Amino acid sequence: MGLTISFYGSSLVSAYWNGAATYYRGIIKELARRGHRVTFYEPDAYDRQKHRDMKEDPDWAEVVVYEATPEGVSRAVQAGRNADIMVKASGVGVFDDWLDAAVLDARRADGLAVFWDVDAPATLDRMRDNPNDPFRPLVPKYDAVFTYGGGDPVVNAYTEFGAKLCVPVYNAVDPDTHHAVPPDPKFTADLGFLGNRLPDREARVEEFFLKAAALASERTCILGGSGWGDKPMPGNVNYIGHVYTADHNAFNCTPLAVLNISRESMARYGFSPATRVFEAAGAAACLITDHWVGLELFLEPGEEVLVARNGEEVAEHLRALTPERARAIGQAAQRRVLSEHTYAHRAAQVETLLTTGELAAGKIGGGKMRATA
Repeated sequence: MGLTISFYGSSLVSAYWNGAATYYRGIIKELARRGHRVTFYEPDAYDRQKHRDMKEDPDWAEVVVYEATPEGVSRAVQAGRNADIMVKASGVGVFDDWLDAAVLDARRADGLAVFWDVDAPATLDRMRDNPNDPFRPLVPKYDAVFTYGGGDPVVNAYTEFGAKLCVPVYNAVDPDTHHAVPPDPKFTADLGFLGNRLPDREARVEEFFLKAAALASERTCILGGSGWGDKPMPGNVNYIGHVYTADHNAFNCTPLAVLNISRESMARYGFSPATRVFEAAGAAACLITDHWVGLELFLEPGEEVLVARNGEEVAEHLRALTPERARAIGQAAQRRVLSEHTYAHRAAQVETLLTTGELAAGKIGGGKMRATA
C-alpha cells in the first residue's frame, strides 16, 4: 500500500541556485522504489527551468511547474490537497510564508502535513531573531518536522518552538548518480571546491579555500559554482562557474582532493553533512572538510576524510597528500557511505516514520493514516 505525497520544494529538475536538488532526488527516487507516489510542485522562478540539468521529467515522480504568482501557488496547493501527505520544504524561494500556512489548511482531515527543513539552522536562527516571524506559530501545527540534518541541537531547538516531532533525515549518496568516473582534463587540479556564493558561506570560503590556495601557491586549485565571478582570487585558482550535476562525478574524481566547506550556521549547529560530502565519497574522492561536531558519525577522520580547522590546515593537508594516500582515503570513504549512508537507507527511515511510527498511529496526526493503493 503506497502513500501519495504532494511535495512543495524549490526544484527537482534543476540544480541551478538550488543545492537541495540532489537531496530531493535521492530521497524521492527511493521512496518511489518503495511503492510511494510523489508529485513534486515547483515554481517557475530564478531561471531554474532555463537551466534544467534533468532535461526530461523523471519517471519516479510527477513534476508540476507552477507560475510564481499568487494564483499559480493557489492552484498548486489545491491540486495537491488530496494526497495522504503534504510536504512543504523550506526555501522554495517564492511565497514561502504563504505556502507554509496554505499546506496546513489544505491537508486532508485524515492526512498529514510535514515541514521538511533543508536549512534548519537558518530557519531556527531566523525565528529566534524575530519573535514575529510568521513561521513560529505554525511549527506546532505541523504533524512533524523533518530536517536535512542538525542532530540533537536542531531537534532540541525545534522542540522548544513547539514541534510535535522533529527527526533529522540526513544527506546521503545515490550510487546510481554519484560514483567513480574517469578523470576529465578540464577539472585537473590539486584541490577542487564546488559551491555557490552564499552570504553565510563566503567568509568560510575565503578562509578554507582562498587562503589555503594562497598559502599553497605551488598547487593548482579549481572553483566551481555560481556567483564568484567578481571575487578576488589567488592566481593559482581557476574559476569555472556553474557546474551541472552531470559533471559532478568528474569534478570529484579529477583533482587530487576536493574540499567541503560548511555554511556558517550549519557548522555552528554541527551534525550537518552537506550533500557534497556524500557526492565526493560516493565517487571515491579524497575529501578535505572543515571541522564540525558530529563528523565521525558519517566518516572517520584521518582514514575516510581529512579534517581542517582553518586554511593553514587545508594547505598542510594538500602539501602532504600523495596520490596513493588520496586514493586510499577516497576508497575507504566510498565503502563507508555505500554500507551506511545511501538514500535507500534514508527512504526506509522516512517510510517507517510515515507508516509505522507515531505519525501513522495517529498519535500526532490526529487520525489513522490511510494509504492509497
